[in-house]
Amino acid sequence: MKFLIAGLGSIGRRHLRNLLALGERDILLYRTHHSSLPDDELVGFPVETDLERALANQPDVVIVSNPTALHLQVAIPAARLGCHLLMEKPVSHSPEGIAELRAAVQESGSRVLVGYQFRFHPGLQKAASLLRSGAIGRPLSARAHWGEYLPGWHPWEDYRQGYSALSDLGGGAILTLSHPLDYLRWLLGDVQSVWAFAGKQGELGLNVEDCAEIGLQFGQGVLATVHLDYNQRPFEHYLEIIGTQGTLRWDGNDNSVSVFKTQRETQNPGNVGTWQTFPIQETFGEVKPFERNDLFHAEMRHMIQVIQGSSQPICTLEDGIQALRIALAAQQSARDGILVDPKKIE
Repeated sequence: MKFLIAGLGSIGRRHLRNLLALGERDILLYRTHHSSLPDDELVGFPVETDLERALANQPDVVIVSNPTALHLQVAIPAARLGCHLLMEKPVSHSPEGIAELRAAVQESGSRVLVGYQFRFHPGLQKAASLLRSGAIGRPLSARAHWGEYLPGWHPWEDYRQGYSALSDLGGGAILTLSHPLDYLRWLLGDVQSVWAFAGKQGELGLNVEDCAEIGLQFGQGVLATVHLDYNQRPFEHYLEIIGTQGTLRWDGNDNSVSVFKTQRETQNPGNVGTWQTFPIQETFGEVKPFERNDLFHAEMRHMIQVIQGSSQPICTLEDGIQALRIALAAQQSARDGILVDPKKIE
């Protein structure tokens, strides 16, 4: 199986290391040499600097890990040739070209996995299982919060030069931190309305929003809010879902999942119940401490299974498109001060 990695920044290199850990060796690199990382770990791999020549090598899989605004420049020609795609999230920074990508994938039969790696998080998978089992009754509302200090992400480079900080490369907190927009839809269903406030609240000197507060109304009536920001120290990422029979919490700091299950009592019914915590110690079949790279390793292993036909993508192209629509709806709402239907983002 031949892999082409398009974009060798930090995420492209992570994918490279995980491919090697999984025993894959037939790997070609497509580079523009804009990465700020040293080239030591890339020595020995064939490199192309022209996309047409890179695709002429007939890769089975193209890993699209270049900046967000450049994703479709790689994905569309690769899909036309029948290459399978692992696309980093979000799939793009605008709706332009999405229909063309969808048509190319449908015509060629390419299989696509979108890299919302939190779908592989054992804590969120446990949360999904608990919701399906009715552990908290019918979900009513939810709150997702992700705050992480941007200058600490890639300390080896000027954070202001990374794609996450540049509007022309598809940066900004809403697109870059769009994982909760995807996993909330995965857990709670399709979104029918979006409102948002966003701005440059901090002192990072960016030309994109560094903070956003987003409201979501789901088709089943559930209400949710999402807080995203580039400023928070210390890092915090959590999810809380309130249901008719209790509350579910996932803590991204210690990776635990907790459920408060109400008890049917005649006295003080609002507070009677117990918390049960599910520590995430077993990760993907191994009893070991959870590590962030476990998400990406599981994602790559799943991608190989998708290519082999033994699994269906856990996050399809359509899932990626819907997450993009929600993010773009939030941007439009913040810009125009209106409620936006993400289905109308075309």
